[in-house]
Amino acid sequence: MASYSVNERAVARARELIDARQYVLDSDWGAVQPRADDENAFLKSHSWDEYADWHLGLTDGATEHTKARYAFVYGDFRRVHRTALIACVYRAAEWRHKDIELAAHELLQHLDRTSA
Repeated sequence: MASYSVNERAVARARELIDARQYVLDSDWGAVQPRADDENAFLKSHSWDEYADWHLGLTDGATEHTKARYAFVYGDFRRVHRTALIACVYRAAEWRHKDIELAAHELLQHLDRTSA
């Protein structure tokens, strides 16, 4: 099983987006999450660092500037999705990636406080 470290830049970027009210509170994450074509389109006009900023996890040992390096996407490359954060918490908890789980949980709590 892969191991992950928290992408602190992505956590900071998610906080910035939440503070700027760039979020979606209710979405069907399974239907709106970025697919391979969406990722490729994003990478055509953005840097790998910008791509990384949308992922809470960095895959340990994976090569930089490859999609395999980045995990736990929390938005649609424009806005944070509450359901994406929930999915990150759930998936990280399921596979015992505690640091990712806690980072996603803290962002979810921040989003809920901000949007209340």
